[in-house]
Amino acid sequence: MHLYMVRHGQSYVNLPDWDGGNQDSPLTELGLAQAAALAAWLPQELAAVDAIYCSTMLRARQTAAPLAAAYDTPITYDDRIREIGNNRLDQSPWPSDALPEYGDFWGSERPFASITPAHTAGESLMHSRIRVGAFLEELVEKHREETVIVVCHGGVIEMTYDHVFNIGPWRRCEVITKNTGVTRFQLVEHPNRETWRLLYHSRVEHLAVNGKR
Repeated sequence: MHLYMVRHGQSYVNLPDWDGGNQDSPLTELGLAQAAALAAWLPQELAAVDAIYCSTMLRARQTAAPLAAAYDTPITYDDRIREIGNNRLDQSPWPSDALPEYGDFWGSERPFASITPAHTAGESLMHSRIRVGAFLEELVEKHREETVIVVCHGGVIEMTYDHVFNIGPWRRCEVITKNTGVTRFQLVEHPNRETWRLLYHSRVEHLAVNGKR
């Protein structure tokens, strides 16, 4: 399987001066331009795809829409690839108009503690890793010989690194993905060797070419 993971475009919650808390916010004007630039560029690098998956959060859906149009491929939405802290312990999503606020600590500092401690049934970093891992394993079973795009969030891409590299609970390296950055993994099934290959991380040539950094 060839797996292309895409972080959403710039949204309002990404802005340095954002003070509106945790919201299911849309893309900014720049974010919409970034998504359009990605949809114009990626088919030149990747001619065809077999499936497009997307987080159910608005910023990811708005990023995936032009990609789906460019590839003439339907989008499969999945709650398991929402950003960390936006799902409950049972993996179901919090309502978009009532997302919980994050605690005052980073998830990797206390990986077994709720990311959203003011709400009961909030997930921890490890719960988030489990749901992303379950999504990835299901993806392998469904698309073992195929090419897949997953439009999601920076935290989900970090969870993917944790899963494929078999990282323990206390992560020691933060993985940063730029808005609309493309990360490519490949599943390989040669005996007696690694199962996954990382081919590149957070490619954003489309932003430089189109002036949308």
